[in-house]
Amino acid sequence: MIQDLKPYPAYKDSGVPWLGEVPQHWETLRTRYLFREIDDRSELGEETHLSMSQKLGLVPSSMVEQRPLVSQSYAGGKLCNRDDLVLNRLKAHLGVFAVARESGVISPDYTVFRKNHPMAVQYFEHVLRSPAVRVELRVRAKGLVEGFWRLYTDDFYGIRLPVPPVHEQAAIVRLIDYADRRIRRYIGAKKKLIALLNEQKQAIIHRAVTRGLDPNVRLKPSGVEWLGDVPEHWDVVPLRRRWTVTDCKHLTVPFVADGVPLASVREVQSFDLTLTKSKRTTMAWYATLIEGGRNPRRGDLIYCRNVSVGAAAFVNTDEQFAMGQDVCLIRSVEQNQRYLNYFLRSSLMDHQLARLLVGSTFKRINISEINGLIIVVPPRSEQDTIADHLDRTFEGTNCVIKTACQEIDLLREYRTRLIADVVTGKLDVREAAARLPDETNESEPLDAAEDFADDDDADLDNAAEEADA
Repeated sequence: MIQDLKPYPAYKDSGVPWLGEVPQHWETLRTRYLFREIDDRSELGEETHLSMSQKLGLVPSSMVEQRPLVSQSYAGGKLCNRDDLVLNRLKAHLGVFAVARESGVISPDYTVFRKNHPMAVQYFEHVLRSPAVRVELRVRAKGLVEGFWRLYTDDFYGIRLPVPPVHEQAAIVRLIDYADRRIRRYIGAKKKLIALLNEQKQAIIHRAVTRGLDPNVRLKPSGVEWLGDVPEHWDVVPLRRRWTVTDCKHLTVPFVADGVPLASVREVQSFDLTLTKSKRTTMAWYATLIEGGRNPRRGDLIYCRNVSVGAAAFVNTDEQFAMGQDVCLIRSVEQNQRYLNYFLRSSLMDHQLARLLVGSTFKRINISEINGLIIVVPPRSEQDTIADHLDRTFEGTNCVIKTACQEIDLLREYRTRLIADVVTGKLDVREAAARLPDETNESEPLDAAEDFADDDDADLDNAAEEADA
């Protein structure tokens, strides 16, 4: 049904460079004629507090797991009604717009827009999240450094958007929702497969890094209650005894299109460091970021200490890059770093990290805690043997996981392209939307939600990106 979509029969020039031609019967209007800013404030802050995330939209803060409430009182916060369009002014260029599904109180730094005319507000939410409009929003945002770019209302009001008839807006939203539900389900199935394979890998890793490969090895008490016995010739030591840990600089640097890659949270999700989608900075900032022995090199580990705590990646490249924010560098010339990476991916680390994070308001660990992580350390020759064995054992499994990840990426790209094409009138959805079966708008568990934006954020980062900072 969706694959049969065709262009409209007649088009006209929109007069908007980023938009090009639009269907003959569509209008283009500046957003000032579509929306008006609302700045109503809460007196007592007793309304439902809503938080915005790129993945989940505008939802009650209580629904966002493992996220701190920024304050206990929301008096003075902005009020929004159901169907208001809300944007985070600091992240508008990332497509951080959402339609309020319920009334509530939000951060004072959000902007609330209310429709001036009858419309399907969700249609404009999709338009504003599309790649071409995000570029336009970036051009209009003001600020010297990304992260501090701010989109002011007057600049937002100047953007011209495509405006189909209201019934057609609703048809477009209906088709997008229909396609998105199916894409989410398929991605969810692929993620379950990946999770299952990773669980199987973790069980194999656990056995290898606590017993080795010799089934008849003599054991001794480790001296650590939760660890149990280990081979008698192995050591059990804090990480700092065999490795050095160097923190990143915690600087907010400018990003450029063609520069030196930055390794942040997203780049350390796979076993080997991946820089293909990394943000980049200038050579001058690169020189600053690598000061003090912070220059990563082949064989190092980049370890995440915030958000995706415990994720680690092996540096298997000679390409120049610097650490971004929320990561640190783990180095040793005497130990097998791939062995350590496998150990850091074992259930033993899950146990240690869970203990460190108990009662923690933020999902974060500091350098001293990383230095204190308990590591089971075989002799170097056995580290080499174990790492090589696990590399071979997981070769086939890793291929399956890689294929599943590529399929997920393709689906996300397809979804982004489909949405962009239908909201800008490149494809006619009217007949297809009319033939869609009636479906209950099923609620999804939060961990099944996917971004509309092909992003940044995280995209493979599995936590919602809270915008209340």
